[in-house]
Amino acid sequence: MKRLRLCLFGLFYLLPGIAAAQMLLPGQNSEEEREGLEIGTSSSEIAITSDFRGADLTIFGALTNTDNLLLAVGQYDVVVVLEGPREDATVRKKERVFGIWINTDSMTFEGVPHSYSMSSSRSIDDVVTPLDLTDQGIGIDHIPLTPVGFVGDGSSLGEFRTAFRRLQQTGGLYERDPTGVRFVSSNLFKASLRLPANIPNGVHTVRAYLFKSGVFVTQKSVPLRVIKTGIEQMLTDAAHGQPIPYGMFAVFLAIVTGWGASIVFRKD
Repeated sequence: MKRLRLCLFGLFYLLPGIAAAQMLLPGQNSEEEREGLEIGTSSSEIAITSDFRGADLTIFGALTNTDNLLLAVGQYDVVVVLEGPREDATVRKKERVFGIWINTDSMTFEGVPHSYSMSSSRSIDDVVTPLDLTDQGIGIDHIPLTPVGFVGDGSSLGEFRTAFRRLQQTGGLYERDPTGVRFVSSNLFKASLRLPANIPNGVHTVRAYLFKSGVFVTQKSVPLRVIKTGIEQMLTDAAHGQPIPYGMFAVFLAIVTGWGASIVFRKD
């Protein structure tokens, strides 16, 4: 009788776990079987030379612990982003005063990516809600733009944010491709990102985000170095490391060039 009581007591405490296991529906994984994401890039370093006209970066990735049913119906989405070095950016507003265009106002945003390129398996607005994109900071329209210092009543904040995004896109530094991610098999994907000709040097970050049925699951990131090589790097190092001798040499070179041009094109 005592043994029977112990069995009934143990069964009472096991019932919730058994019920929870039975309640896992298709597409629901246990915590140990949560989907994962792995990525790699075609190159870990981009060299900028004098004839650099931009480049294409290929990202390869794989999904792990996925649900085959959800894969078959296309419920997994991937967004890949190449984010440049972060630095403060100032946007200036010009107005015409007495016939002359002058800067009348400005706003500085703290720690924004200098460049931003994004590709996705489909339109980002069809993948997840704008609120979730803002929470994760994914997409050109959802990059956090935090002003530095006092901004008054904040009535012009939206105007400056819109102007900053427009300037970055016009300059080719902010780009997006809604079909740049393609699944080459059930759980393997390939993404392509465009690097503009004026991409800044420094350490960039490649990030991949995984969504399941519109819900963020996980992300993975790897670094990408963009460096100047040859005479460009030499001039950059000289300008930053020895500014006074560099400036004197630049003035001397300008004088010599101007004097030489006057000799060559002098009319007798």
